[in-house]
Amino acid sequence: MRIKANLKNEKTLSDDPALLLASMSPRRQELMGLTGWTFHISPADVDETPLPEESPQAYVSRLAEAKARAAAHEADQDSLVIAADTTVAHRDRILGKPQDAEHAAEMLRSLRGGTHQVFTALAVFQPATNRMETDLAATDVPMRDYSDAEIEAYIATSDPFDKAGSYAIQHTEFNPVEGLTGCYANVVGLPLCHLARTLSRFGMTAKTDLPSACQKALSYQCTIYENII
Repeated sequence: MRIKANLKNEKTLSDDPALLLASMSPRRQELMGLTGWTFHISPADVDETPLPEESPQAYVSRLAEAKARAAAHEADQDSLVIAADTTVAHRDRILGKPQDAEHAAEMLRSLRGGTHQVFTALAVFQPATNRMETDLAATDVPMRDYSDAEIEAYIATSDPFDKAGSYAIQHTEFNPVEGLTGCYANVVGLPLCHLARTLSRFGMTAKTDLPSACQKALSYQCTIYENII
């Protein structure tokens, strides 16, 4: 799946604040491109080590805010900095990116045939006013009962190694998830309706029919967007 992002070096309207996305993730950039907003990329480097006894929700919220503030050092005062952090949680345990192939296989075996959660925290920071607005998306993710052979074949593609939980929901060959009813974009890494809701607090409105654009790009029929925006 490829989504064409709307990446430009200048704002489309002079009275719009510049939007900075604090992420180098191609998946987040592609999803952000569906909004119709022009945006810049301003990556943020923060320590992603969980704190002792930190819940998954608290963990992603802390990191999203830290990323937004870190990226703001390169931002104009009148800009809005958008940051996100996503984690996979299984039985309240944070599953980060795998350390190696064995670790990836261990995580995938622990997730198969069951349901876990994906949490994405959003933080939108306005340097001029020191204002921070946040949101949190949560999705229950049911995994199919894939085989050990399928796990090995998937790991051989190297796709799991930069993914929390060691999988990508959109991987068409492995296709690890079945029966999802929540926010698909959240599992990919940027819940767009939650982002639109957060940016609306700054007076911004998406320039596209965002639910339709998201569903078309992800080939997914969403049943929850009306509850969000």
